[in-house]
Amino acid sequence: MAEDREWIRVGRQGFVAIVTLDNAPLNVVTLGLTHALGRTLDALAVDDTVRAVVLTGAGERAFCAGSDIGEFHDLMAPGQVVPKKLGRQNEIFAFLDHFPKPTVAAVAGLAFGGGLEIAACCDLIVIEDVSRLALPEIKLGVFPSSGGPLRVTRRIGETRAKEMMLLGEPIDAATALAWGLVNRVVPQGQSLATALRLAETLAQRPARALALCKRAIDLALDGSEADAIRQSLAMSDQAFSSDECKEGVRAFFAKQSPVFTTIPLGR
Repeated sequence: MAEDREWIRVGRQGFVAIVTLDNAPLNVVTLGLTHALGRTLDALAVDDTVRAVVLTGAGERAFCAGSDIGEFHDLMAPGQVVPKKLGRQNEIFAFLDHFPKPTVAAVAGLAFGGGLEIAACCDLIVIEDVSRLALPEIKLGVFPSSGGPLRVTRRIGETRAKEMMLLGEPIDAATALAWGLVNRVVPQGQSLATALRLAETLAQRPARALALCKRAIDLALDGSEADAIRQSLAMSDQAFSSDECKEGVRAFFAKQSPVFTTIPLGR
């Protein structure tokens, strides 16, 4: 992925891919970074050697401090921001949200605006005790436009989401954990190591079942109860008839640890 090196770095630790937003010092979201992230995710989704993904930011100051405001001048005329920025950005963020493999965000420093929107697309979020999270777009006369009102609200509820978005003020790590916005708070400098440990655990889980589990959870949020149950039953049939289930049952009766080798569902 040489073409993406200006914005994205991809490393590996076993079956875990480490995707680093690399736009120092604050890793702000430029158009280039957005498109590079999209290409990276497309490649990792079909890479059979990747079973989990950790998303992080370069340096210690920020996971990602939001959009590059310097690009706003070309987007402020009527009818410009969606085709030039938000349309493709929302597609990429939605793909991350529904990524077929487990994802973990490792947040050091700030996660503001689009940065928090990226983190909220991940299955699990690990932040450091000095981190601050915010959706401050209201202070620029706009509002979060790449999934924040949807994904953050789902995590923390209407009342707290309105506090974050209408006031635009940062919250600290303890508040983020208490509100259910994040999964783990760790000491400064430990977010990536903790995220990697979680991702390595997920990489050992049955990949097809993980992908189906993620879909079933989405159904609980997106559709009616009857439709969610109907689709969940169909997915359960896939899981029960899989080689993973055979291995899990075999290992259970053999009193062994199962070895899951199948690859997550694709797009």
